[in-house]
Amino acid sequence: MTADLVYLVAGASLLLAIVLPDLLARWAISAPMVLVGVGMLIGLTSLPDDLPLDPQDNRAAIEHVTELVVIVALMGVGLALDRPLHLRDRASWRRWSATWRLLAIGMPVSIAAVALLGWAAGLAPAAAVLLGAVLAPTDPVLASDVQVAGPQTGDLEVDERDELRFTLTSEAGLNDGLAFPFVYVAILMATEGAVSNWGLEWVGYYLVGKIMIGVVAGIVVGRILAVLAFRSASRSLRVAERGESLLALAALIASYGVGEVLGGYGFLAVFTCAITFRSAERSHDYHAAMHEVAERLERLLTLFVLLVLGIALTRGLLDALDWRGVAIGLALILLVRPAAGMLALAIRAKQGEGGLSRPQQWAAAFFGVRGVGSIYYLAYAAGEAPELGQDWLWSTVSFTIVASVLVHGVLSTPVMARLDPDRDLHPEGRE
Repeated sequence: MTADLVYLVAGASLLLAIVLPDLLARWAISAPMVLVGVGMLIGLTSLPDDLPLDPQDNRAAIEHVTELVVIVALMGVGLALDRPLHLRDRASWRRWSATWRLLAIGMPVSIAAVALLGWAAGLAPAAAVLLGAVLAPTDPVLASDVQVAGPQTGDLEVDERDELRFTLTSEAGLNDGLAFPFVYVAILMATEGAVSNWGLEWVGYYLVGKIMIGVVAGIVVGRILAVLAFRSASRSLRVAERGESLLALAALIASYGVGEVLGGYGFLAVFTCAITFRSAERSHDYHAAMHEVAERLERLLTLFVLLVLGIALTRGLLDALDWRGVAIGLALILLVRPAAGMLALAIRAKQGEGGLSRPQQWAAAFFGVRGVGSIYYLAYAAGEAPELGQDWLWSTVSFTIVASVLVHGVLSTPVMARLDPDRDLHPEGRE
């Protein structure tokens, strides 16, 4: 019976993934909102009691499913970015300046603020830090309405006016990997005790070493695949000529695997692989084809996860939620993230070098959508240190994700339309 229900949920997700984008295109409502609501309604029906919904009993499955969703999304996000990043070009780095500020200032401030709120609410220090870390990354999966639509090809001319969407997209692509060191702070606090026992190891390996390994692995894999796809001496290996877009899946799996095997952060490897591959033959239509494959798979997996999340919400996932969890979740969405984002973006860069107007700064600070990545990090940490897999944390993180889906989903269409009234907010294929 349980297996049959999984097929039913997967089929419903696929159908909704096909029809929802066009149905909701002009409404202030998003596909994730609908999926969570439908799931909650399904959860209220007379379903079997043995459904695999308890996060404590199904932690490993949750970890691997959400892990797959995130890496597929990271590949799609990396391929969607038209703005190149040349490691030896300072001007190129300056054009990403808003992204760097959100990552270097906004994310650590958000982590610290949420951790302090958790500690004030009575959490142990390790659990408080974990709460801040898992809720820190913005989500590349659920934020499609405020991100770039996809790669431009043909006569390529990067739209320098679209700073807001570029900033939110690139931030989401990078901070899913950069939150990992802070998750490890919580794990090490829970398993190794005092900071003096592991502080230097954390800085040298978890903060610097694993980030560098992940980035280098992604660059190397991306360059190798680009050479094979576009410039290989063997015609059979030049898959770009044949338009074989499934290379997107091979790229994300290979880069993630290489990054993880070498001991780095696989999320960073996938994203850097994608932007490295995107930098090769940038006007080639093959990039759009690869992005479409990643986007469609991401949409299907995301809607499946959200439908299951909705079912779980009305089947006991929120049983441990109390006023403290509600307050922390709403504080993050309405106060902490906007304040941290504005702090990071307060110094405006020159226009054309990652500069945002004041309204765009407020929008970039506010639209820090939380989502599937937070579930993955919590499941991963609970596997490394079981004492961190508290029911209260699962309930609070789930509530925060749903609240973010609702608040940001309702506001994204009108806000983005006001900031860019001439833009079609829902081009074909977007959620």
